[in-house]
Amino acid sequence: MKIERFEDLDCWKQARVLTNLAYDLCDGGRLGRDGRLRDQLTGAAISAVNNVAEGFGCQSNTEFKRFLGYARRSVSEVQSCLYVAVDRKFVSHEEFHAVYEQSELTRKVIDGLLRYIRNKRTQRTQLTKPT
Repeated sequence: MKIERFEDLDCWKQARVLTNLAYDLCDGGRLGRDGRLRDQLTGAAISAVNNVAEGFGCQSNTEFKRFLGYARRSVSEVQSCLYVAVDRKFVSHEEFHAVYEQSELTRKVIDGLLRYIRNKRTQRTQLTKPT
C-alpha cells in the first residue's frame, strides 16, 4: 500500500490516539486544574503527532528522520508527565497505564518507521507500507 499523505502513516494514527487520550485524561479532575502539568502533557502529545506530519512533508529522508526523532522524544515527555500525574495522585494507576501503553505503542510504531527509512538507500522516495 502506497503512503500518500501523513494521515496514512500508522505512527501518525497512533500519535493521534495518544493525543486524544492525553486530552481525555486532562478533562476535569485534579489534573485538569493543574495548568502547568496539563499544558505540558497535552503539548507534548500534540508535538508528537505534529512532528510526524511535519516530517512527512519534508523533502528528504534525512529531514523526515529528524522530525520522527522529535516525535519520539515528545512521546518520552508524555510518559514523564504521566509519572508526575500519578505520583501527585492526579490520575489513577489504571488511567496512567492506559495512556502509558498507548505511548509505548506510539513509540514502537515511530521506531519501526525510522528503521524502514534508515534501510532505504535512496533520497526521498514514495513510502510503501512494510509487509
